[in-house]
Amino acid sequence: MPVNILRLRHWLAAAILVAIATVAGAYFYARYRVQNALRQVPEKIAEGIQQSAEGFTFSKSEQGRTLFKVQARKVVQFKQGGLAELRDVTITFYGPDSSRFDQIYGSDFNYDPHTGDVSARGEVQIDLEANPTGSASSDQSTPRELKNPIHLKTSGLVFNQNTQDAHTDQKVEFRIPQASGSVQGLSYSAKTRVLTLQSQINLVFTDPLPATLVAARGTITRQPRLIVLQDARLKRAHETAQADETQLLLRADNNIDGVKALGHVLLESEAGRVLSVRSGEMNVMLGEHRGELHSAVFSGGVEVDASGSQAASASAGRVMVKFAPHSIVTTVHAEGNVKLLQRSRPGAASGAGQNVELTAPAVDLFLASGRRLLRAETSPGAEITLPPAAPANGETHTTATKFVARFDAFGQLASLHGAPQAQILSRIPGKPDRVSTSRNLDIGFTPGAGIDAVVQQGDVVYSDGELKAWADGARYTPADQMVRFSGSPRVAGRNMTTTGQNMRLNRLTGQAFADGDVKTTYGGMKSEAEGALLASSSPVHVTAQSMIVNASSGIASYSGAVRLWQDANVISASALDFDRDRRTIVAKGSTSQPVLTTLVQADRKGVATPVSVTSSRLTYVDAERRIRFEADVSAKAVDFSVLAHRMDVFLKARGEKPTNEAVEGGSQLERIVAEGNVRIDQTTRHAQGDRLTYTAADDKFVLSGGPPSIFDAEHGKITGVSLTLFRSDDRVLVEGKDTSPSVTQTLVAR
Repeated sequence: MPVNILRLRHWLAAAILVAIATVAGAYFYARYRVQNALRQVPEKIAEGIQQSAEGFTFSKSEQGRTLFKVQARKVVQFKQGGLAELRDVTITFYGPDSSRFDQIYGSDFNYDPHTGDVSARGEVQIDLEANPTGSASSDQSTPRELKNPIHLKTSGLVFNQNTQDAHTDQKVEFRIPQASGSVQGLSYSAKTRVLTLQSQINLVFTDPLPATLVAARGTITRQPRLIVLQDARLKRAHETAQADETQLLLRADNNIDGVKALGHVLLESEAGRVLSVRSGEMNVMLGEHRGELHSAVFSGGVEVDASGSQAASASAGRVMVKFAPHSIVTTVHAEGNVKLLQRSRPGAASGAGQNVELTAPAVDLFLASGRRLLRAETSPGAEITLPPAAPANGETHTTATKFVARFDAFGQLASLHGAPQAQILSRIPGKPDRVSTSRNLDIGFTPGAGIDAVVQQGDVVYSDGELKAWADGARYTPADQMVRFSGSPRVAGRNMTTTGQNMRLNRLTGQAFADGDVKTTYGGMKSEAEGALLASSSPVHVTAQSMIVNASSGIASYSGAVRLWQDANVISASALDFDRDRRTIVAKGSTSQPVLTTLVQADRKGVATPVSVTSSRLTYVDAERRIRFEADVSAKAVDFSVLAHRMDVFLKARGEKPTNEAVEGGSQLERIVAEGNVRIDQTTRHAQGDRLTYTAADDKFVLSGGPPSIFDAEHGKITGVSLTLFRSDDRVLVEGKDTSPSVTQTLVAR
């Protein structure tokens, strides 16, 4: 409220009442002067007139300075009832320091000695004017310059000299340079020193900004210097403010020092968007310059709602606002169960919007130009909740010791930084909680579309049911539901641990990805007596360049220089699928890296020798104890090699006692069945056929189909229906039929 309104309060409560009381008091104080003047009045006086005087003037002074001066064109005292009448009265107040030049004037005033009432019979005009240089001027001097005095007009004003109370039921109008207004009826109690504004308070401001103030009623007190308005409502352009009770606290110079609003406080703004602030109480302190705000405090359950392009709501127990020059909001401090909710922008695509809710013991907001949010900072104990944009995503809770949020040019949340002890908790009904902790947390937002990415740095730990991950950094993108780990990442779950340079996890499908020097260890293996290659309880190790794990099937797919081993059993390939639960392997080779499998065989002397098998494809099921090699199969031992299109290697059950301790831990060959262009090469002989069966127990090869043939430098070439070759010596058994007899071609030396 402008400064002059406060001065109006002071002089309306004091100057008017003192002036009226002075008129009545001055009359009796100077009665003897009036009586002397009456002696000069003609003897024929009207029957009802007791006495009268013309050109009445009276003043009162202290310490050589005039306090006030009363002038009346005429004073008449009537015999009947003893009433006195003052006509054409002008009262000028100078004040004890001559700093005022206030004037009250009216046509008729009546005085009733029986009731003590002094009443204005017509309109009363009041001009309130300051005279700062009055003390330096001669006594009763008119100010050098009259600067738009405060002007008031009323009627029916009654002052009682006994109680010193005053009242009027009539309309009181006032006018100041910045505003004009009125109030219907007022009263003054000398005992309580309270001026009561009875009803229909109305004030219209024109400077510095157009505004109107209306109130149902009000009071003005001197101690404390306070204006209290009931059901006041202020409206300015697109902004309104109202409360059950509004208190204006005044300084000694009658400037407003502060404003206090109580009960159902409501501030609303429709400048570009609808903004409302509700609270039980509001306290506003003004700055040194006229009309500027210094600070504001809202308490008693504060609620804020904003709609439009930036939909948001907030609540707190207490909110403190700081202002810069020109009443520009700079900071907002909220405390006491603070809740902030920013809603997705209207018109966003279905599922693209993202609500953001923040709760904290305290929050500090920093604004630009008094309207746009720059950043927000929370106290320890804050939590940010992201309600699900889609049901499958679940609700996410984020905590940290402190959060710092930054906003874009439109006031939309752009980024959020939390540190230290950051944690993200995601909850989907029916699934285990997903928890991710780190030292630092950064969340980026796309305006109107929610979270763009979540980045965690420093000692990242991720937990999703049985799955856990550790890394230096992690990045989550809701668009593809992918979590990317970097900086020595390690993932463990279901008795499986994987490391790599970079790792990814799809939160929606459960798929896991790893790239760069991938290493996986499968622990918790149980010994299977009926198994073979993967039947040991020892861990299974896999190295590769990349890995994909399908959560639904549990199959891990490796690629790029893959190497799998358990104990002495080793498989190398360019790509490999491993099913830990079913203990199966599917391996694929390439031109540069065929599938390579190393097995163990013990000869008759008990010496363990390796058998290496290369192929384009390998399939193994541990329950069947059969390794199937396909396409360009080559098996090499110390003293023989076998080539074939397809080869099945059958292994001994692990429960069987090994032939020699030297082969403990390795899978022992039981037999080999090869088909398609089979070729056997030994040091001195070569054999070929369509089908080969090798049995480790008697260490012999049985070759058939083709028909089979064998050639060596000493005996030449032999063919038959089947050929049996003994690995440990040069014996060959040849079988034939009548329709296909055996043939021996002997080399003859010449």
